[in-house]
Amino acid sequence: METIFFDHPAVRWEEALPVGNGRLGAMIFGGIRRERLSLNQDSIWYGGPVDRVNPDAKGHLEEVRRLLLAGKIPEAEKLLSLAFSGTPQGERPYQTLGDLELSYPDTGEGAEGGEGGADGGKPGENGRETPYRRELNLREGMVTEQYALAGSRVRKEYFASYPHGVIVLHLRALEGSISLEARLGRRKFFDHSGKLDGETIFMDGTLGTGGVSWMAALRARAKGGEQRVVGEHLVIRNAEEIVLYLGCETSFYEKDFQAALRARLDAASQAGYEEVKRRHLADYQELYRRVSLCIETEEDGERSGTEKSFDGSFVSLYFQFGRYLLLSSSRPGSLPATLQGIWNDSMEPCWDSKYTININTEMNYWPAEMCGLAECHLPLFDHLFRMWENGRHVAREMYGCRGFVAHHNTDIWGDCAPQDIYVPATYWVMGAAWLCTHIWRHYLYTLDLAFLKKMYPILEDAVLFFHDFLIEVDGKLMTCPSVSPENTYILPDGARGCVGVGAAMDNEILRDLMEEYLKASQLLGIHTDMEEETKRILEKIPKLSIGRHGRLMEWREDYEEQEPGHRHISHLYALYPSGQITPDKTPELAEAARKTLERRLSCGGGHTGWSCAWIVNFYARLGDGERALENLNKLWRNSTFANLMDNHPMGNGYVFQIDGNLGAAAAIAEMLVQSDEDRVKLLPALPKYWRRGSIRGIVVAGGAVLDVDWQDGRLTECTALSSRDLEMTFQYGTERRTCQLKAGKKSRVF
Repeated sequence: METIFFDHPAVRWEEALPVGNGRLGAMIFGGIRRERLSLNQDSIWYGGPVDRVNPDAKGHLEEVRRLLLAGKIPEAEKLLSLAFSGTPQGERPYQTLGDLELSYPDTGEGAEGGEGGADGGKPGENGRETPYRRELNLREGMVTEQYALAGSRVRKEYFASYPHGVIVLHLRALEGSISLEARLGRRKFFDHSGKLDGETIFMDGTLGTGGVSWMAALRARAKGGEQRVVGEHLVIRNAEEIVLYLGCETSFYEKDFQAALRARLDAASQAGYEEVKRRHLADYQELYRRVSLCIETEEDGERSGTEKSFDGSFVSLYFQFGRYLLLSSSRPGSLPATLQGIWNDSMEPCWDSKYTININTEMNYWPAEMCGLAECHLPLFDHLFRMWENGRHVAREMYGCRGFVAHHNTDIWGDCAPQDIYVPATYWVMGAAWLCTHIWRHYLYTLDLAFLKKMYPILEDAVLFFHDFLIEVDGKLMTCPSVSPENTYILPDGARGCVGVGAAMDNEILRDLMEEYLKASQLLGIHTDMEEETKRILEKIPKLSIGRHGRLMEWREDYEEQEPGHRHISHLYALYPSGQITPDKTPELAEAARKTLERRLSCGGGHTGWSCAWIVNFYARLGDGERALENLNKLWRNSTFANLMDNHPMGNGYVFQIDGNLGAAAAIAEMLVQSDEDRVKLLPALPKYWRRGSIRGIVVAGGAVLDVDWQDGRLTECTALSSRDLEMTFQYGTERRTCQLKAGKKSRVF
């Protein structure tokens, strides 16, 4: 069974179980006497749009460049911090919607309970209860809770419906009856609450000056018993069955958001629980069931090395949980997944729970195409349209350039100005460029020319910015200023620096961006002077270099690093997610990449979940299944909460970040199948411990869907199904086969 379960209510947020439909999410704590649902809606961001471009940036750009080229790094960085930081320095934060608080007054005197709002006590303490179970069923996209207490036996079902746009809680008394009191709250950060009608309570508010206005409401439909609204509470006594429908609408999506909310609740409550559930299952399972993974491991759980490995059933569960998180936090019509997907319980979350686009947002979407969730990628492209005009304004006003630029963060409003005054990250100009490489990735897997045509102007503008921004140094065209997120180097005189000229990652992203632009132009039959100029620029982009220690160079100079175990390994972008480095096509660079990884890990690298997930992808691309698995185990041991959500160290504790989950899901898939425009590699990084198994429904470049089986560590069969006629090359080990796939016909290719 693909389930995550607990035998007690959640005491901490990190034990709660997530549900979501893209826009609306909840963390389910469960509880016998009282419980909490931590609520989110994806457009609950504090504050409105604001122009944060520093008016002094453009006038100081040439001075910054002069200082950098003269080697006066501290002076350049000081000037950047003054003239190039945003005004104000911070973008808008994502916030929690609040809580649904439920109490069950006929279940006896409740203890005060534990942190997080659930009662925290395990059933069985007073001798009258039967075992408690709270579980997330990934196959159904539902959380269930079941227990018995004081003469009642209760079953609860929770899910977030994408078709109806509501969260549903169904409570049924298998024996006895149910009574409850329900309240919506948001600490002190809301304007009104109370009775909307005889079966509905609400709360509403406005998120700061010029910000989003919102309303959330809870409607109850009870079978049997008595129901009323008292103050801001829904009160139900002695019911056989209760259905709660929770909705939230905002002015970000709807001008008359209050009417839209009423319409949603009306549609769901009039359809009734069984119909809402039926449509939820049909919608959810159509996406979820596209891909399945089964891995059988050695019986004793041992493998080479000293650590015990997680068994195959856990690997499959974790992989599918990653897919579940993506399809629950990013659906057509929603905003993209933030640093926390949509699940955030704070008014002031770490890093504002924004879109950090120097790795984290991109990592969120690494599994989308290959793991059968191409539709879940679409909110990212919608958001590029929100960013586009802002990015053109930033390019013009900060740098005097045409085109579209973004730095290392963006928010609900598509802000593209620099975020923070954090030199190793703030003055990086590659955010829009990296995001735009996802345009080609989506096209490559879907072959959707209409999509490519729609996105082409944004892709073109991302390229155009660099036509104007790059400077010529020693016959090469380079970014300046440039940083390698978020690392620091040591100058020969011992001084520390972050900013420079032409960092390796910039060149790698530029190569992908410009080549993909040229391929898109060719496919769409668009030929202009810009095409020829882009080709000229590409020839002058610096190539990757290997330093004196045999490692890939991160900066233009072969500097030592201040923190050799740094969590970012930005210059290995060329290995993954790009394919500029491969063991067979660029063996020297692949070996340099391996040495880079070995150095980082020997110095403590991979100590955050997302960084560890990236490392697994690197080893998968190097064809090293044993090291890939070693780092997966490290991620599961050190960077995973009890509810399988990824953790990130913060202060003396840990916070949830979704990128580790999603990056690791992509990595598991990459260990089994890799593809690009030239070939499909089968079992390229299969560890010995994953002895037998199969993956069904994995998608490869060109859009074909593969089923792959292996036994005793060797490929036994691979079949491919395509919706169109395709010629594809498949590779297993050193053997290559070119196959003609016929539309709609499953073909055995190995």
